[in-house]
Amino acid sequence: MVVPIVGEHETEILHAQTHIWNHIFSFINSMSLKSAIQLNIPDIIHKHGKPMTLDQLANALSINKAKTTHLRRLMRILIHSGFFVKSRIQENEGESERIGEGYALAPPSRLLLKDEPLSVTPFLLAMLDPILVKPWHHVSEWFENDHPTPFDTAHGRTFWDYAGHEPRLNHFFNDAMASDAKLVMNVVIKYSKDVFEGLNSIVDVGGGTGTVAKSIANAFPDLQCTVFDLPHVVEGLEGNKNLNYVGGDFFVSIPPADALLLKWILHDWSDEESVKILKKCKEAIPSREKGGKVIIIDMMVDNKIGDDESIETQIFFDMLMMVLVTGRERSEKGWAKLFSDAGFSDYKVTPILGLRSLIEVYP
Repeated sequence: MVVPIVGEHETEILHAQTHIWNHIFSFINSMSLKSAIQLNIPDIIHKHGKPMTLDQLANALSINKAKTTHLRRLMRILIHSGFFVKSRIQENEGESERIGEGYALAPPSRLLLKDEPLSVTPFLLAMLDPILVKPWHHVSEWFENDHPTPFDTAHGRTFWDYAGHEPRLNHFFNDAMASDAKLVMNVVIKYSKDVFEGLNSIVDVGGGTGTVAKSIANAFPDLQCTVFDLPHVVEGLEGNKNLNYVGGDFFVSIPPADALLLKWILHDWSDEESVKILKKCKEAIPSREKGGKVIIIDMMVDNKIGDDESIETQIFFDMLMMVLVTGRERSEKGWAKLFSDAGFSDYKVTPILGLRSLIEVYP
């Protein structure tokens, strides 16, 4: 039988179709991963201590055992996505042994374990929660109306207003930010400890439940640390001898300190709003000669990483800021303009955080 050779034009059309299909269904990767987390698959395999066969995994999960064959299908896509690997194992059947296949964790899944201090699971579950997914269905509608964000179009109010009145959103968002803060501060305290040396006081602006400030307070017992966030965020939280919580609005005023820290704050806001925040920051710190500065941990989209995956991640985050809030991800040129417009004289960039950088801004 002779198979007809497809022409160049038809080959391009078929490739284009595959390309479109893969983008249509790319959500299946994230939703499959979410399913694995909800089923507790990474932790079960990790606690087993060695690769698990399909039957072992199915028996350890709280699932309908009649759906074991579907579990195989779920694991197949998670292997393809790089979260698990297939590993050869020896299986004992009575007095005989045979070589079989089992599932083991791939390196990225280490960050999905519940007991992993740097786990990103809270961030994953937050970003894929229906509350945050729904606005993506309203982006085209948002382009035609005058709402500030697609989130506002979907839910009838801003993200911040919703979080202030919906405890579940407030809780999972703060958990997500706390999980990210642990990972970031692990690097900052280890490799950029000098950024905090010589300071007597620091305010973590928009510091959530205090994960960042606790890391700093523990590393520098003589440094007075303050977590500053909206009243409903810090309500009921207790500090210690060098850590305290203050409620307020950073568009109105910020508690004074030698330095202010803004981790993943300014990318949530438009240029105009960011300048207003930075001006309030400038009012709260002493002069550069007296050690005053603002420490920013945020994404810098031209930080020369350059590989395709990192570039895509930066673009994803920029779209996320557009859909959920009024912010954006910025290049160094964009950051420099913010600092200048807010009245700061100079800045220093330390690109030690992968996609994000540590920026010291001086009055």
